[in-house]
Amino acid sequence: MRNKRPITTLLLLFFAGNIAFGQDATSYQVPPKDVADLLLAKPTPAVRIDSKAEWMLLSERNSYPTVEELGQPESRIAGLRLNPNNYSPSRQLFVNNFRLKNIRSNQEFTVTGLPANLLAGNVTWNPSETRIAFTNTTGKQVDLYVIDIATKKASKLNKQALNTVLGNVYTWVDDVTILYKAATQPAAYAPKKPITPKGPTIQQNLGKTAPSPTYQDLIKSPYDEQLFEFFATTQLVQNKNGVETRIGKPALISSFSLSPDKRYMMVRTIRKPFSYLVTANGFPSTITITDLSGKLVKVLAELPSTEGTPSGYDNTQNVARGYDWRDDEAATITWAMPLDSGLIKKQVEFHDAVYALSAPFTGEAKELFKTSMRYAGTTWGNASLALVTEMSRSKQMFRVSRYNASSHTLELLYERNMTDAYNNPGSPVMAKNAFGRPSIQTTDNGSKVLMNNTTGASPKGDLPFLAKFDLTSKQNEIIWRCQEGVFEAVEDVIDANKLVLLTRRESQKEVPNYYIKNLVLRIADKAITHFTNPYPQLEGVTKEKIKYKRADGVDLTGDLYLPRGYNKDKDGPLPVVIWAYPREFNSAADAAQVRGSKDRFTTLSWGTPIYYVTQGYAILENAEMPIVASGPDKKPNDDFVAQLTLNAEAAINKLVEMGVGDKNRMAVGGHSYGAFMTANLLAHTHLFKAGIARSGAYNRTLTPFGFQNEDRTYWQAPQLYYEMSPFSYADKIKTPILLVHGEADDNTGTYPINSERLFAAIKGNGGTVRFVYLPYEAHGYRGKENVLHTLWEQYQWLEKYVKNAK
Repeated sequence: MRNKRPITTLLLLFFAGNIAFGQDATSYQVPPKDVADLLLAKPTPAVRIDSKAEWMLLSERNSYPTVEELGQPESRIAGLRLNPNNYSPSRQLFVNNFRLKNIRSNQEFTVTGLPANLLAGNVTWNPSETRIAFTNTTGKQVDLYVIDIATKKASKLNKQALNTVLGNVYTWVDDVTILYKAATQPAAYAPKKPITPKGPTIQQNLGKTAPSPTYQDLIKSPYDEQLFEFFATTQLVQNKNGVETRIGKPALISSFSLSPDKRYMMVRTIRKPFSYLVTANGFPSTITITDLSGKLVKVLAELPSTEGTPSGYDNTQNVARGYDWRDDEAATITWAMPLDSGLIKKQVEFHDAVYALSAPFTGEAKELFKTSMRYAGTTWGNASLALVTEMSRSKQMFRVSRYNASSHTLELLYERNMTDAYNNPGSPVMAKNAFGRPSIQTTDNGSKVLMNNTTGASPKGDLPFLAKFDLTSKQNEIIWRCQEGVFEAVEDVIDANKLVLLTRRESQKEVPNYYIKNLVLRIADKAITHFTNPYPQLEGVTKEKIKYKRADGVDLTGDLYLPRGYNKDKDGPLPVVIWAYPREFNSAADAAQVRGSKDRFTTLSWGTPIYYVTQGYAILENAEMPIVASGPDKKPNDDFVAQLTLNAEAAINKLVEMGVGDKNRMAVGGHSYGAFMTANLLAHTHLFKAGIARSGAYNRTLTPFGFQNEDRTYWQAPQLYYEMSPFSYADKIKTPILLVHGEADDNTGTYPINSERLFAAIKGNGGTVRFVYLPYEAHGYRGKENVLHTLWEQYQWLEKYVKNAK
């Protein structure tokens, strides 16, 4: 007996030590000073300019909210996250200051009358662009303010607090009249959760096929239903020159929109029963037309819950969808109806039909046209020109046709693969029509459409362009293109006839600024902003877009950053961080296209690894990780892991060949699907010294009805789901992996349990793993302390297991 006591004591000490190590709690830490300073640099103001290029609104925001701000009260119901104290979404990005600038005189003005501790959003100009409206969120309510440009003064407009829970908050009727959603009761009157419920929560299905994605924050109980009904109930209010008038009765109004002639409203109202499987956007709803007093004119549709949507991309419910106003007519509603019962694989000539019904909405709907793929929307111009988009997500195909309402004809203009960036002609430039609605801007007596491509992908990298698309020859003539050596894109066309443009120009060393450019007079560009470099710590850092091939011949690219003053001959190869996000392609040629530009100014988000270039690392960001279908009867994910491996090997080999990367000190990382990629690479290869995986999904059986661009269900392809899940191979993950996840992740599919279970599986199989669980964070991280700590965790991980690895 005496011999057993010491053994027991030793075992207890052994397990206690392991438990203490396993629960390695720590207070908030900060990364090296250069990294922290880069993160907290004040962002460059956002810019809004009126259509005459006379006035500019500069919107300033702070860098990151504190964790305390993130931790304010929050209710999570019906796919929403809302602040129960003020009828607003709980997670928003706010503007913290406004300034006005007269472009012609170059004079800046302070806006007076702004509320203290400004938290502004939902910024819009009135029709004549003499006033600017915005919402301001306080701890108790949301208010509506208007800036008068003539006086440069902001004034509060509303008496009743606004309700912004379901979005679509307000709209201008005319220069002095606004319609908005108002709260109907003080937030303090919200129903209290009973200690003892009336009974259990029960869901059932009686033989109906009803697949659904893995949404977060759904209704889970009758109490949640009460809470949603309370917070989503709104009262439409008309405010004219400060006088409020109620429009209609309180209801669960999710959206409302005015007809072009401002005589009617289309209103979508949510109705019961509320779903426990889909978000509020998918609840049963009624689409109605009313006049501006709220009087019912017509019930357009009673739409069911989207629970019954068939699984598989391009499938839809067998009901009308896409109700919208036709922008070029006074009051005409359009919508689409499936002709294939909502099942895209059904063999029919046309899959959708589009209908229209005009005021006074008493007649029969008229069929406008039919589409051979799934209808995706219409951009309106005039009676002879509208651009109709149809698409097939499963085939990655995209088609645009010209609809002539006068002759009732639909003529194909162009089609391309969605992943074919080189042949993207751009998007039509829009201009206000007689109703003040956006309409297609034509040139050359209506024979051509002005097209703007703000990316302009090419074999030389992104070179944005402006073009004229000839409606007869169906050719796209580029009339201006960004010069090589800079990145310049058209932000707006100020005058289509004189080709006066607003552009945003930048280069590796030139901070993004705005210019007025005249293509006809060809006078010198006029700079209208003069923003300076917020990142002096990155001066001297070099950036290069490198090109390389993987073993099967697919061309790849990535953005390589090297430290200031680095000389490969003198300093030797560096430790490397490869950061990526996989994408699926049906075409190897599309996968090989060059994306991005080496000539863009480096701007930093919280999630980039570029911070570590200041700490002696080579960073390969945006490393292409294409997953390509290997044949006409194959899908990209059929050999997902093998292609990931080819991509990673090619990147490593290129960096080693260049002499800048140390093959024995390579790290890989990514966020979301990039984290999924990282875990798979560590499970199936020995290419890396360490990995960083943030907010990923690691067990695909938790997303059984599809994920990313995979539309096969788990029951159709169980082996695929198993093999693509790094959780299945957790016993093979011996390379050190850092897992980070927000405890309030709101992204479909990336529940925090993914990281919890992968950590437990790797730990249980003897791997090296650390799991950082960030309080209050959603899929993207925002809290200042959390983001700083994440940067510290990543830095420590890289230093220990990569830079200084044995």
